[in-house]
Amino acid sequence: MTSKERVNAAIKRQPVDRVPIFMWFHPGTTRLLADLLEIPASEVGGVMGNDVCQRWVAHNHAMEGIVHDHDGEGHTDFWGVEWERVDGFNQTTRYPLRGAVPSEIDAYQFPHDKIPTLLSNMDALTPDASHFIGCDVSPCAFEFWGRLFGMEDAMYQVADASPEFLRFVRRSTDFIVELSEGACQRYALDWFWTGDDVGGQRGMMMGPEMWRDLIRPELARVFDVGRRHGLPIAYHSCGGIRPIIPDLIEMGLDVLNPIQCDCPGMDAAELKKDFGKHLTFMGGVDTIGLLPNASADEVRKATRALIDCMTADGGGYILAASHTVAPETPPDNIFAMYHEAGMTREAIFDAAADLREKVACGK
Repeated sequence: MTSKERVNAAIKRQPVDRVPIFMWFHPGTTRLLADLLEIPASEVGGVMGNDVCQRWVAHNHAMEGIVHDHDGEGHTDFWGVEWERVDGFNQTTRYPLRGAVPSEIDAYQFPHDKIPTLLSNMDALTPDASHFIGCDVSPCAFEFWGRLFGMEDAMYQVADASPEFLRFVRRSTDFIVELSEGACQRYALDWFWTGDDVGGQRGMMMGPEMWRDLIRPELARVFDVGRRHGLPIAYHSCGGIRPIIPDLIEMGLDVLNPIQCDCPGMDAAELKKDFGKHLTFMGGVDTIGLLPNASADEVRKATRALIDCMTADGGGYILAASHTVAPETPPDNIFAMYHEAGMTREAIFDAAADLREKVACGK
């Protein structure tokens, strides 16, 4: 099967030749694997067997798509958020709406004029008919507001729900909808990736009813863009979001990520039992306890058990970790996880060698 066929089959909960993979690595892990495989960091995902080619076109591009070589370097993005590389990863250092008064919230302008530039991030992909292509428009709502106001102020604004903040919320979604429409019209996509972190380690960051009142209608507007274009809808939220999964299904969700299995209500087997008829799951390999601390054999057994459980009905699963794979994860554990998806260490090193040969030949 090609990657496109493999992922499409998983979304339809049909059998596959091997479980599809869409793994996310911390930048430090990517560099470690690149050195080990003797390939450019940009090629790690493909050599390791990722079945999804995807780019950020919204605010996550500012966080993850702009890469600085050294800690202390940074940038200011199109939204006025300031970033600095800390321990290899971009961290927010200034929130443009922190402490803003009502008139400043009303005056804030979203960068509609930058939409063509943001969409051009997709141009870095060089797809062919075998590739599964995604476009990531996350974060779509609350997480995005937290980057503009700071988390404390954002929580206050959500709770207060003042008229100026509600106007801001509507304008925020207007921007994401315009960006999303542009992406769906301009590119031949295979799924539409959304996201909004509303969960923490102990559960949701707000009550489910508050989420339903304020965030669900806005997120539904974003989902509807992908649905109008006939695309499967993928959604990412870290943390314990079990109470709103039925809502997401009602809104048209197809793929849920990342299944942070150490959070309340997010046991992968229970989610599969309760929602497997409606959803494909992506994630669930524990990045806190298992991957960095277990033996390679323990990782292999746990990954095998997860895949078997999540595909017991024939399909409906994409292998991924419950968060980005951290740099302290032993490479042997990473290869053990991949082995159970049908990507052996030997196959990965052979793919790296093939890439080096193509580069040497100028292909």
